[in-house]
Amino acid sequence: MIFSTLEHILTHISFSVISIVITIHFLTLFLLVDEVVGLYDSSEKGMVVTFFCITGLLVTRWIYSGHFPLSDLYESLIFLSWGFSLIHMVSYLKFKKRKNNLSAITAPSVIFTQGFTTSGLLTKMHQSAILAAALQSQWLMMHVSMMVLGYAALLCGSLLSVALLVITFRKAIKIIGENNNFSFSFGKIQYMNERSNVLLNTYFLSSKNYYRYQLTQQLDRWSYRIISLGFIFLTVRILLGAVWANEAWGSYCNWDPKETWAFITWTVFAIYFYTRTNTNLEGVNSALVASMGFLIIWICYFGVNLLGIGLHSYGSFTLN
Repeated sequence: MIFSTLEHILTHISFSVISIVITIHFLTLFLLVDEVVGLYDSSEKGMVVTFFCITGLLVTRWIYSGHFPLSDLYESLIFLSWGFSLIHMVSYLKFKKRKNNLSAITAPSVIFTQGFTTSGLLTKMHQSAILAAALQSQWLMMHVSMMVLGYAALLCGSLLSVALLVITFRKAIKIIGENNNFSFSFGKIQYMNERSNVLLNTYFLSSKNYYRYQLTQQLDRWSYRIISLGFIFLTVRILLGAVWANEAWGSYCNWDPKETWAFITWTVFAIYFYTRTNTNLEGVNSALVASMGFLIIWICYFGVNLLGIGLHSYGSFTLN
């Protein structure tokens, strides 16, 4: 009873704090008042509080359930929130002496997952249950934690790529409209990806445009580094899962929906790294691949849970 009450309190505190952080981000984004009233520092402190609340929530559930809290959709979403906040904490500690723009990605990600877990749709999963026989293994902690941490990193990196595309295409459409009486075609937009073309030179015509160019380069670097980390986690997850599947079901791969989509996800991000190493495809093209990967991850993560089919349907989505 005590642990259940503590879990309830920590869940709602973390959601309330992250809601305030999101509000502060909107104020700093649209009103540009962070330097006046110190809202940026407040939002960073809010993210720190959220991280420790979610950590406490996971530890509490671990203690009173008696198993690592990754046995169903509810627990994996909490762990996913923790993964987002962990990425933010790492970047916060690294960029502590200067503004950390990564919080514009991590904070909405945390509030989305925390909001879903507290929405009431997963009420039946809030109460811890006895693990299924196949999950009563030491592989649960290693395999599933690698999976969720990989998803968190890949989602953050993909969102950074989406932000890069928004900034780049918005600027390109504006330039095309000014130079061609607002005419537009896909053929005209392809020249954006040539780093030595006229568009890149246009970026240097004013300090504002130069700052935008620097921002897109920074987003590209951050996206690459975070996706690289997530790809490592995803690869390790697949290898550990194969060993666990052989131990539990007698086969390294059964090609059920979760395994199939995991392989598709891995393939998409392998293509991303190929576009990064090819100088003719890097930049916008690699960001497009990462953006597609963002959708593939959610299909892989929620697909089996929504349908409740296959060997990985332990955390199937259940309405009240």
